Amino acid sequence: MALIETVDLCQRHGERYTLKNTSIRVDQGEVFALIGPTGAGKTTLLRLIDLLDPPTSGKLYFDGMDVTESERLRFKIRRRMAFVLQKPVVFNISVFDNIAYGLKWRGKRRDDIRDKVNSILEVVDLTPYKNRNARTLSGGEAQRVAIARAIAIEPEVLLLDEPTANLDPISTAKIEESILRIANQHDTAIIMATHDMAQGHRLADRIGVLIDGELLQMGDPREVFNLPSSREVAELVGVENIIDGVITSSQEGIAVIDIGGTAIEAVSDYAVGDKVSACIKPEDITLIISKSASSARNTLASEITKVVVIGSLARVELDCGFPLVVLVTKRSVEELNLGSKVKVYASFKATRVHTIKRSEGN
Repeated sequence: MALIETVDLCQRHGERYTLKNTSIRVDQGEVFALIGPTGAGKTTLLRLIDLLDPPTSGKLYFDGMDVTESERLRFKIRRRMAFVLQKPVVFNISVFDNIAYGLKWRGKRRDDIRDKVNSILEVVDLTPYKNRNARTLSGGEAQRVAIARAIAIEPEVLLLDEPTANLDPISTAKIEESILRIANQHDTAIIMATHDMAQGHRLADRIGVLIDGELLQMGDPREVFNLPSSREVAELVGVENIIDGVITSSQEGIAVIDIGGTAIEAVSDYAVGDKVSACIKPEDITLIISKSASSARNTLASEITKVVVIGSLARVELDCGFPLVVLVTKRSVEELNLGSKVKVYASFKATRVHTIKRSEGN
């Protein structure tokens, strides 16, 4: 049985739906990330799960209990959850007392509070700051205090809204490390909203993709990032090569896709005549000088239009009848003498082409 389950949750403000028929299940000890652009409905869903707002329609279950409308249950269940906002709230007292606040409010013994807070300070790597006034901390440190205060009451569900927004990489890394420790050591279900795609990939056991209030895809990070279910999801997760075409033939699972007169082959079950988008990751494409140097099904004559070197890697833009972006090493750029207007072949396997069926209007 899932610890948290939503069934067809909807939220409407005036005539506009900010959340539409959203159904998710989150188990104990699982890290579930909601990814999507700003305004997608991520915070709306977190507020509904935390029982701060009633839904326009739909159901919310906690540990099998329908808590959608029962005021008595809502108050009881809220004590089993904690919500950390995007902008951390800390009190004008020491870090130790901030973390102890909820425990004192619940009437815990002083010795128990001391032991609990000291233990949590280690989890969030704040022991040296325990006597500092929390208002004097950096943004990342204050966010860790807010997370520590939330887990001090041992919630079964921890809700995090953009926990590392606007923080520097070092602070972000420390908070991410804390989140993983909490999930592993406390078996807490964590539901976090983030627009940081890489963060969702790093932390989550499963990911839900929210766009315009709709849950478009849900699955493990590898599936969502490598096999997006729609063009909207592909664009969100950073697939750079999304090329529209039509399937002109299909045999034994290998489809030929016509892209404005250029043909590529892909492993696909779609039928002849279907309009599709072909997704190809830049790192799955190889650049070669001679066509005979590749055994891949796709080897396209191309002309380089732009090369941008970033550290040890290079982003190469091609024209092969349609635009294509390739990611290669800086060493390859130097060895192959790659530059603007250089003629090359773009080579990639049919198994590395992910096809998405387009809607009739596209």
